[in-house]
Amino acid sequence: MDRRTFSAALIVGGASSLLVGTARAQTATTARNVVLVHGAYADGSCWSDVIGRLQRVGLRATAVQNPLTSLSDDVEATRRILALQDGPTVLVAHSWGGMVITEAGVDPKVSALVYVAARAPDAGEDYTALAARFPTAPASSGLVKSGGFAQLSEEAFLRDFAGDIEPARARILYAVQGRIAETLFSGKTTKAAWRSRPNWYAVSTEDRTIVPELQRFMAGRMNAKTIEVKASHLSLISRPEEITNLILEASGHRK
Repeated sequence: MDRRTFSAALIVGGASSLLVGTARAQTATTARNVVLVHGAYADGSCWSDVIGRLQRVGLRATAVQNPLTSLSDDVEATRRILALQDGPTVLVAHSWGGMVITEAGVDPKVSALVYVAARAPDAGEDYTALAARFPTAPASSGLVKSGGFAQLSEEAFLRDFAGDIEPARARILYAVQGRIAETLFSGKTTKAAWRSRPNWYAVSTEDRTIVPELQRFMAGRMNAKTIEVKASHLSLISRPEEITNLILEASGHRK
């Protein structure tokens, strides 16, 4: 079987699983806490529009500031924030942050997981190898490396990462992007919290950083309650209402 046929088979399989995932009802425990984990090339402020909406309905929202130096360092940063929560907590991730919540989400305080255009590996899985089975994301060609760290070029950031964000704001996001250790993406999870926690997934249909086909495959494999949002990789900024509503559903505050 050649790569194209193999990729098509995976995508079809993922789509079939997605139908199962959207059909299966996820049971949400009522939670008043939400912890939000950002991805690579970003920081905790990228959740600001979602945080404001969560606060307006009385939820306690906290953004993690990932050091982006290793998977274990980022997981530890999330665990420190989880330790501060009182009661059931919804753990939410964007992009690379999906690796983090997949590992950290087994914490007993975590009542549900929400993935927003996020990585969702299985335990011990080589995510890079998984992604290679799908079309190549255009953003991957825009990495600029220096001194052991990497960032997206301005062109790649504006076009492939924040493609539907107003240009002036996108340039601000570019200026504050989190630089990642070159070795960051080599980390592998040892756990898959989505196997033991109710989970939700927001697919970005215009994504050029994690291609939609891969997002659908991961969501289907998790049997996640899934929505599709016509957005770039940064749906949490361009479509904050839809992302907030998904989090509210996972927290038991919205049907």
